[in-house]
Amino acid sequence: MEKMRILFTGASSFTGMWFAEKLVEAGHTITAAIRRSKESYTGLRAARLARLTGVCEFAWNAPFGSAAFLDLAKSASFDLLCHHAAEVKDYKSPDFDAAAAAAANSHNIGAALSALRQGGCRRVLLTGSVFEADEGAGDTPLRAFSPYGLSKVLTAQIFRFHAGIEGFCLGKFVIANPFGPYEEPRFTEYLMRSWKDGKPARVNTPSYVRDNIPVSLLACAYARFAGQLPESGFRRFNPSYYVEAQGAFAQRFAREMAARLKLDTALDLAEQTEFPEPAMRINTDRVQSSDFHWSEPAFWDETARYYAERLDIAAR
Repeated sequence: MEKMRILFTGASSFTGMWFAEKLVEAGHTITAAIRRSKESYTGLRAARLARLTGVCEFAWNAPFGSAAFLDLAKSASFDLLCHHAAEVKDYKSPDFDAAAAAAANSHNIGAALSALRQGGCRRVLLTGSVFEADEGAGDTPLRAFSPYGLSKVLTAQIFRFHAGIEGFCLGKFVIANPFGPYEEPRFTEYLMRSWKDGKPARVNTPSYVRDNIPVSLLACAYARFAGQLPESGFRRFNPSYYVEAQGAFAQRFAREMAARLKLDTALDLAEQTEFPEPAMRINTDRVQSSDFHWSEPAFWDETARYYAERLDIAAR
């Protein structure tokens, strides 16, 4: 595999941290363009960036398309742009401004790709979402789940248009439902906090069929896909792993945590009668863990250790 100099956006995000780590483990050199100053990051995002200290070179105050970003793109000969950053504030809100988010995600894209091309770069890897229109498989029509999903559709089309003009290969790596250490406090942390408090965790939407994938395995697939991009054309990869109802996934998570931590991992599965979202949306490219020497038990061990430390839970 060719060793590359990579310009990476979105390193402070959950998946971004893991992706950057795996790219470096694969032998690539990463410059992470960070939106704001180091001092402005707190909480989980600060912890993720701290974990990447010494792994990546950081360029602070350099959001995508900004003058600082363009200077950075011109300053070195990058082989690949990994554009993982995206506007996500209030992404679950029905009032999320899809057009404004897409404009921010692709700000000055023509100038950015031109600057990169002058240094010899010919490849862009864009992160997509299974919640976009026409991604993955499931209930038809495959509409965007939300205004956030629509913003990702618009972003992808803008990138595909400009990549064609500038003569870049565009890769699209489509994410479903990653989970694991350093995740935002969503479903799995809700489960853990409920059990920590001695309460059964209630699952209100147990019948939705989703595609949950361990984040470290997802990152392995990302690093391999990035390393195999050609210098022209379009490539897409939609990695898939645990395809099951959310109730079944909650039971899986409960079993794995109960085996490792001193917790009563009781669940209360609701009888789901309303389906405001598609009943099924999953990715389509099954990932084989053996292809990456990835250990499923080791992942669950790491996840249990993470939550044990984060929430002060005793191990078995």
